[in-house]
Amino acid sequence: MRRLYSHFGDRLFAFFLLLLALGVVALALLMAYELYRGGSLALGRFGLLGFALGREWDPVVQKAFGAWPYILGTFIVSFSALFLSFFPALAAAIFAAEYAPRWLAQIINFLLDLMAAVPSVVYGLWGIFVLAPWLRDKVQLPLYMWAAEHLPGLLPLLGVPTGYGLMTAVLILASMIVPYTAALARDAIALVPKEHREAAYALGATRWEVMRLAILPLARGGIIAGAFLALARAVGETMAVTMVIGNSHKLPYTLFGGAATMPSVIANEFTEAVEDLHLSALIAVGFLLFLVSMLVNSTAAYVLRRQERLVKGVL
Repeated sequence: MRRLYSHFGDRLFAFFLLLLALGVVALALLMAYELYRGGSLALGRFGLLGFALGREWDPVVQKAFGAWPYILGTFIVSFSALFLSFFPALAAAIFAAEYAPRWLAQIINFLLDLMAAVPSVVYGLWGIFVLAPWLRDKVQLPLYMWAAEHLPGLLPLLGVPTGYGLMTAVLILASMIVPYTAALARDAIALVPKEHREAAYALGATRWEVMRLAILPLARGGIIAGAFLALARAVGETMAVTMVIGNSHKLPYTLFGGAATMPSVIANEFTEAVEDLHLSALIAVGFLLFLVSMLVNSTAAYVLRRQERLVKGVL
């Protein structure tokens, strides 16, 4: 019986793993196919490039659909949130992994994990009732009034200071994705071998030089992975952004004015889409969002592979 198991057991286990892996691939391909099939009416009417680059979205009068305002809004909000959150997240990771006492590091790690677990609708409610009114009264209105008096040419870039718009959405999203970058960066820093630290200290390096020259270069792969994970999370975020972004597709976007993203337009209009073309256009937006997510993940895989080769070269 033992000989029979040793002969067939490993092969059966490997076959089972292969089947599960192929199931994941098949699920992704099926998802892409269903999204393309659902959006085929709009894509056939306007063409893939025409739909992706179209600026007009009018489901009532002209029956014209173009996703460019939502694609642009998604990229602006996601990359701006990543830019604002990356360095605070990295600082939190470095402090928790290398500088903080153990009891304080545990508190920081718990709070980071808690932030990642908070539902996005809670962030949205906090944005509606706390952040948006505060930004309007303390930041946007004073800046708008100063620009109106001293620099009127800045007003078209600022937009109407309602509190709900691009700026609020970016700040909400930045606070949401901090834990993803921080958690992976923290783990990557903690996994750097102790010998690298000791060797750097033996050469007379200061604590900052040890971090800059011995730890961060080896932890760079995990830090980059955390940044791309945060970016992917930002691209697909729906509820919190929808609740505070103002949901306007009129270009050009302004700093204080309303905007829209691909997830937000789907969430706003899907239940109201009664005509086939409108519904197909929303599903086509979902297909484009799927392609954007694939692009982000593919770029992350490529960057991480290059980083792994560089680290192996150093070691």
